[in-house]
Amino acid sequence: MKAKPSGTSTPPGEIEREASDETEIFKVSRDSARDTGPGRPPERDDAFLAELGQKVRRMRALRGMSRKTLSRASGVSERYIAQLESGLGNPSIALLRRIATATGKPLEDLIGEPSSQAQEWSLMRELMRRASPEAMRAAKALLTDHRLKREPFAGEPCAPIERVALIGLRGAGKSTLGRLAAERLGWNFIELNKEIEGETGLSIAEVFSLYGQDGYRRLELAALEQVLARKGPMMLATAGGIVAEPVAFELLRSSCFTVWVKAKPTEHMSRVREQGDLRPMADDKAAMAELTTILSSREPLYARADAVVDTSGHDVEASLTRLLEAIARAARP
Repeated sequence: MKAKPSGTSTPPGEIEREASDETEIFKVSRDSARDTGPGRPPERDDAFLAELGQKVRRMRALRGMSRKTLSRASGVSERYIAQLESGLGNPSIALLRRIATATGKPLEDLIGEPSSQAQEWSLMRELMRRASPEAMRAAKALLTDHRLKREPFAGEPCAPIERVALIGLRGAGKSTLGRLAAERLGWNFIELNKEIEGETGLSIAEVFSLYGQDGYRRLELAALEQVLARKGPMMLATAGGIVAEPVAFELLRSSCFTVWVKAKPTEHMSRVREQGDLRPMADDKAAMAELTTILSSREPLYARADAVVDTSGHDVEASLTRLLEAIARAARP
């Protein structure tokens, strides 16, 4: 697999101009927040800015990015991102495009109308972008002819049980449990991030540094497609953010029996620390707040898994038993 840098760098002069623009934006935002006269934006504009701020915060959380990380990747000041997320920002389209690019998502995910099926719309858009002209015509024919629609049958299996994919936030125990379960079942154990590292010859941290979120997600999808093309039973441990990628997550759900390996935020944090990564612990209070935000943002997506194994308060053996039982229950007719 080959990847190219995302090309999101901004010339120094432009960054300085944007910084100057942000100063003016802060003044406008503060003034508009106090203004109750005729010049105040309509309520629907306030609602739009509030929704926009929530989308930025949600998109950042789904990617597992702190404000500081997003600031570095986008060239937009951390202070302004905080202002934007609070619903008081009034950003230019250029700033929004930089924020969207830094998170590896299209601009329309930020400025589109709010929808309870945002994930489905995002998936459909990505699939249409990849579709051949023939597939596009078939999709249009299907969507315009309601008689062709089919609801899934109750109890219809969504994936072969010989392939199990573990999803969940880092520190839940996916790698540990996945490896042990694969040994018990006589299956192959695969870590998707290890596959990316093997293909690129780079660590995951280096991949992010060189190619950004967008580059990593392209590599992740390509690695997933290659892994799923292999024959034989497998236990697959994925990265925590794969659920935020509509195409990759749909491919995973349609090809594997998915299990959400779940834990409490405090246990996620302690397990990451036990793995030797002390970076999240530099500021316990801030790190826990970020982790809780990420987890709450992803929970509705994790909950779409076929089964849930909660490892909170359980040792490895007890959690392994729960995972094997979930797989065994799914294999029963």
